[in-house]
Amino acid sequence: MDWITDHVFKPYPELLIFLTIAIGFLVGKIRYKAIGLGAVTGCLVAGLFTGWVTDVSVNGTVKSVFFIMFLFALGYKVGPQFFRGLKKDGLPQVTVAVVVCVTGLLVCWGFAEMLGYGPGLGAGLLGGALTQSAVIGVAQDAIGNIQGLSPDQITAQQNLVPVAYAVTYPLGTILCAVLLANVAPRLLRSNLAEDSKALAVELDAPEADPDLAEGYYEVVLRAFTVAGNGLVGRTIDDIEAQQYEQGRRIYLTRVRRDGEILDHTQQTVIQQGDVVAVSALRHDLVEFDAVRQIGPESDDAGLLSYQTEHLHVVVSNKEHLGKTVAQVRREPFMVGVFIDKVYRSGAEFPYRLSTELERGDTLVLTGPKRLVDPATAALGKPVPTSFATDMIWVGLGIFLGGCIGIPSLTAGGVPISLSTSGGALIMGLVFGWIRGRYPTYGNVPPGAQWFMDTFGLCAFVGIVGINAGPSFSSGLSQAGWGLLVWGAVATVIPLIVGLLVGHFVFKIRTPILMGVVAGSQTTTAAIGAINEEAKSQIPTLGYTIPYAAGNVLLTIWGAIIVALLG
Repeated sequence: MDWITDHVFKPYPELLIFLTIAIGFLVGKIRYKAIGLGAVTGCLVAGLFTGWVTDVSVNGTVKSVFFIMFLFALGYKVGPQFFRGLKKDGLPQVTVAVVVCVTGLLVCWGFAEMLGYGPGLGAGLLGGALTQSAVIGVAQDAIGNIQGLSPDQITAQQNLVPVAYAVTYPLGTILCAVLLANVAPRLLRSNLAEDSKALAVELDAPEADPDLAEGYYEVVLRAFTVAGNGLVGRTIDDIEAQQYEQGRRIYLTRVRRDGEILDHTQQTVIQQGDVVAVSALRHDLVEFDAVRQIGPESDDAGLLSYQTEHLHVVVSNKEHLGKTVAQVRREPFMVGVFIDKVYRSGAEFPYRLSTELERGDTLVLTGPKRLVDPATAALGKPVPTSFATDMIWVGLGIFLGGCIGIPSLTAGGVPISLSTSGGALIMGLVFGWIRGRYPTYGNVPPGAQWFMDTFGLCAFVGIVGINAGPSFSSGLSQAGWGLLVWGAVATVIPLIVGLLVGHFVFKIRTPILMGVVAGSQTTTAAIGAINEEAKSQIPTLGYTIPYAAGNVLLTIWGAIIVALLG
């Protein structure tokens, strides 16, 4: 091992980083049901181990690059939901998130003062108990700015942050998931599965209906030869209108007559022997019983092989803003066009027929290209599909964020500033909000977001672990195993306070409330466990806005608790 360390890892520490990430992602796959360590914790544990074994240090600039990239991506991802949550309809959820986050800060600060923890252990306790990994980097940056500490003292305190985080995070994640998925609903006398099902019906979103809830339904395209009398002598418009009145969305999109494909118009009269292409929702076509109503099915490749389109469209035309999905579907330009999904504020939105469209909503339209294009023009603007990241947007955002984070104020002799990382988070929120409002600008595709967000954070915590590894044993001895107990208490108290405020003050329904509290504490494993217990995605409706607010507040708390304890 000494030979590998001396000849590979010390002269080429970048290789140790990637080995640590590989081990970390492998460790992160360890799961029990919906609860797992996750890649971030896995990389931290792997970093602590490889750092302890090799005694190698990694340049701080490399660590900072990954962290500032992660924070910009985090802000970019949650920015639209964060600002949308400040509107009236999101205020109760945002208020609960603020209550949970503030309670968590006060509890962790109180425990740190009571137990005599310094800023390192206090910040690590906060990050682990409230399951917010970004606290590590923000707190370490803040510790580096404390005046009156020697370089060795600063390094020692910085290394204690990941130690305390590693001790408290796994139990914090498990407690949050178990409490919200299993314990809290019973204490509130709620059957999570039954209440979620009832709430779905009240929201006009029964999950058994594929046209509602998550907005997913399957569009099928089939060909039939007209043999019966039900369609003969009637126009396409008349046939489709009759089916719509019966609650079915069935469209005749093409007609072949005497071997020739006709130019499509709504006034085409169907004749005996015509072969018609039928586009419909699968369950509508089954209910219609097309073989009996129209005639035998035909495998007409030429009729069915016309060009279709799956297009993202930003709603921007004023005449359609405020209309419900049901009203838009009745528009003439939507004949033969289906709404596959709806994205709002950059995230998939579980829409209902009663959902009102807002400026900036993105609809995924599916249908024949000749029909989708006019529908797109009527609703707004298409979003071109591109896998290229707008690096002007990303680079400028990180640079501007870093610049606004440099200036600092002095309070009690302690310099307080956003820091370059905090500035990147704020600018990510702003740029993400702009992207949510105007999706044709600043493209950062999901793959690039994942790399900056997940890989950036995992690489950062991996490097943090490598640098802290040699001092892990002494740091854990200094903290004591009592840290595990106090971390568990610091996890549970904010959750209980959030549940009480949400249930008794804002009267939030239990399935939604579980999502709200899970989002407030940014615990992804918890929302997975809640949805699994609820047998529904309904709790996710309460998760998005608090998750955005919690990410921002808990990240900022990393600097605040250092100022309080410094």
